[in-house]
Amino acid sequence: MRSHSYDDVLSGPRKRKIPEVPAEPGLVVEDPASGYCGAVVKIEYGNVVLEDRHGKHRVFPLNPAGFLLEGKPVTLVPAKAAPKTPARRISASGSVQVQGLKARVARDSRIWVEGKHDAELVERVWGHDLRVEGVVVEPLDGVDVLSDRIGEFGTGPGRRLGVLVDHLVAGSKESRIVDAVRDENVLITGHPYIDIWEAVKPSVVGIRAWPAIPRGTEWKQGVCDALGWGEPWEGWQRILAAVSSYRDLETPLIGAVERLIDFVSDPGEEP
Repeated sequence: MRSHSYDDVLSGPRKRKIPEVPAEPGLVVEDPASGYCGAVVKIEYGNVVLEDRHGKHRVFPLNPAGFLLEGKPVTLVPAKAAPKTPARRISASGSVQVQGLKARVARDSRIWVEGKHDAELVERVWGHDLRVEGVVVEPLDGVDVLSDRIGEFGTGPGRRLGVLVDHLVAGSKESRIVDAVRDENVLITGHPYIDIWEAVKPSVVGIRAWPAIPRGTEWKQGVCDALGWGEPWEGWQRILAAVSSYRDLETPLIGAVERLIDFVSDPGEEP
């Protein structure tokens, strides 16, 4: 006869441990009391909702050893929620924001735009991208001085210039100035609009179309007079405040700026 230890006698018969199983949606279990078999739909208020093969739902309490899984008793427990993946934040330009960004030290390369309003609009939409790439945008104060300014800047490998020009259409004064520039380290892009204001979609500022301004009238002042916007600085405040992302801009401007950022931040330019 097999002998038993004193501890065995005191402990009595060993109980079998019932496994705990996460109640994942779709898990098929059976309620032994009723014989109801169904797939887990959800857990709510301490109960589990099961769905049978006919699509009917029944609710059962989450009792210990309350269900059979493949014929064996189990205790259903709420499934642990999957860890949340941080949502990707999208910048105003449509690019994925770099989290925890520390602005890169500015490159020697630059992007030049014609004036203060151009610089502010580019910063409003592409500011995050510019910080990532370490690119500075500077107002040129008119395209007439472009050739002289390029000479003063001194371009070269790792020291590129991207230039954004308004009203860059065939036969315009701007196109003739641009055509005279011959420098592989300079990329000039532009848009067909008279001014950067016009590259903002009219609907964004609550108008059907930008007004036609007669020749000889200062364009921005003419726009403000036609729309009742007061002085040009007041009109610009209204426009800039209405722009929140690239979707508020006309496609030619978007493409022109994206090309400039790519050009001046090209890894191949580094010495």
